[in-house]
Amino acid sequence: MTTYADFLARKSRRAGQLGTPCAVADVNPMLHDWQASIVAWAVRKGRAAIWADTGLGKTFMQTEWARLSGGRALIVAPLAVCQQTVREAAKLGVDARYVREDDGLPGVMVTNYEMAMRFNPAALDAVVLDEASILKQSDGKMRTALIGHFASVPARLACTATPAPNDPEELTNQAEFLGVMPRVEMLAAYFIHDDSGWRLKGHAREPMYRWMTSWAVALRRPSDIGYPDAGYALPPLDIVAEPVHVNIPAPEGQLFAADLGGVGVRASVRKQTLAERVERAAQLVAAEPDEPWVLWCGLNAEADALAAAIPGAVNVAGNWAPEDKAKAFLDFADGRIRCVITKPSMAAYGLNWQHCARMAFVGLGDSWEQYYQAVRRCWRYGQTRPVRAHVVLSPLEGQIAQNVARKEREVSRLVDGLVAAMRQEWQVAA
Repeated sequence: MTTYADFLARKSRRAGQLGTPCAVADVNPMLHDWQASIVAWAVRKGRAAIWADTGLGKTFMQTEWARLSGGRALIVAPLAVCQQTVREAAKLGVDARYVREDDGLPGVMVTNYEMAMRFNPAALDAVVLDEASILKQSDGKMRTALIGHFASVPARLACTATPAPNDPEELTNQAEFLGVMPRVEMLAAYFIHDDSGWRLKGHAREPMYRWMTSWAVALRRPSDIGYPDAGYALPPLDIVAEPVHVNIPAPEGQLFAADLGGVGVRASVRKQTLAERVERAAQLVAAEPDEPWVLWCGLNAEADALAAAIPGAVNVAGNWAPEDKAKAFLDFADGRIRCVITKPSMAAYGLNWQHCARMAFVGLGDSWEQYYQAVRRCWRYGQTRPVRAHVVLSPLEGQIAQNVARKEREVSRLVDGLVAAMRQEWQVAA
């Protein structure tokens, strides 16, 4: 009798070697041994994913992979990260250049996602999607276009922080971009659809993890793949709850406000608590006038109020020109701006702000990923000081914080399993 395990075993085919020969010695010696091992493996693999947590040097690794994978390579990144990528590449002696369309020259080009379709895939040897989790946030048309546009490029690399291994949008998009398995086939093999959407089948987790090890590497620290963690110890992180007390009228039919309910109620409560949250955030910034600060918000009204309440703060608004946003984020990284106000949707991915150890969430959304990525702009390898993140909410909005914490526990448990499978694969390979 054929069992479900037998079915999964047939589906768990291994991704082959489609790249070019590459030894660790071929990689720039500026990279750590474990980084060089990952790069050499990914070059040989040809189509691979590097899911390395924030601060582990994905930019160095993807730059070296691009240099070693062909004469003409393109790195596609969020606009705010493009110039940072060019800077990091220069440290390796790689003359990466930011361009908005193909310049016809050999070497490594860097562009932003909005410009990606301007590049002829037939003229590329290799393409990198930096912060590849952006695919699941794009609208369906854009996501499909990106995957289809680069399908003929011989070498492909997807880079992001360790993804949620139960998220079909995250995993199927990257697997399809790399050409290791079509989306529909991956969903059929490992996921089930019910009233809650797509979720992993009961016995599919371990087989899926084993299959992933043939085309992806996931790690949170070097020891996850058998290397010493020297130099990769994170400083303390202090999440500080900052409750603000606001009298919120009870919704119709309730004696008092006790439940956020749906989207409409959440939006209403957020507006009603805006003034108090902004006032508390301004007090926090004023109490430490020599510290750089990141203030995360979700509403334009929150950002405008923060800018009015905090002298010298720069509100990087959504209606700014893309180049102006990128310049402001670099100015903050370089210390020319002390306090930046922005949204996780604009700045939570890829930026290196280790110079900053203070941030405040002036309100909170339900996305665990955006919250995690926002915190990791500052609390990342390379940070030398304890980081303090203040979460400014009314007690009623604390339900959102509890929901984010629940998602964090769930993702942590699943990532533990994914990393364990990767560790076993790399020990076998060694």
